[in-house]
Amino acid sequence: MESGDLVEGIIIEHNRGGAVVLVEGVQAFVPLSHLLPASRDQRQQAEAGGPATAALPQQYKVLEVDRRRRRAILSERLAWQSARDAQKARLLQELVEGETRSGKVSGISKFGVFVDLGGADGLIHTSELSWQPVTDAEQIVKVGEEISVLVLKVDQERQRISLSLRRLNPEPWDWVTENFQPGQIVNGTITRLTSFGAFAQIEEGIEGLIHISELSTRHIEHPKEAVHEGEVLELKVLSVDPERHRLALSRRRALEEY
Repeated sequence: MESGDLVEGIIIEHNRGGAVVLVEGVQAFVPLSHLLPASRDQRQQAEAGGPATAALPQQYKVLEVDRRRRRAILSERLAWQSARDAQKARLLQELVEGETRSGKVSGISKFGVFVDLGGADGLIHTSELSWQPVTDAEQIVKVGEEISVLVLKVDQERQRISLSLRRLNPEPWDWVTENFQPGQIVNGTITRLTSFGAFAQIEEGIEGLIHISELSTRHIEHPKEAVHEGEVLELKVLSVDPERHRLALSRRRALEEY
């Protein structure tokens, strides 16, 4: 107990308060609150009279030793956390920014996706999931899914790992000039309307602006008078600026082609 070393034991009995563990010939007790979920499930199964499952050796942290009362209290949960912390410390030392790692999606939140890299969780911020805007991370990944990620940053002091999924794929704007040139007619899906025009996606991750003056052959006060979100239109490419991520499109000039 004083050294903080973990001990190995096997659960030999369950009761309402927890579990009895045999450690080197000594029976010790693990309170219910200090059991891991799998061990708690075994306890509930035993109480319900279900079939017994073979217990495997597990590691435990010693919480209390009372030789006079012949009592020892252990914690499976703290042993797991201790091992997890050691794994995380090793992983933080091993990770190299810029390398690709495999991991399992362990959780999804509003601001990103957590990935278990084998001892520690890294975060893929929502902005790093895809080159195109993401409104629902579950459309990109699922909990339990094995994925490859790029290590963006390892913060040793704060023990945080930043990851990226999108950067494993080419940046769409890097090759935009190869696929789109001024004067070209393309298909685009209207994604959003503003007071000064409409934005249209012509390729995954590539969105351009149709200025209000280029939306219709007639004068309009607002883009909604000419187009609506989700509509697929033929558009003419006016200019391409890959460095500034800008693409100018025209609905009016595409109509004039016919």
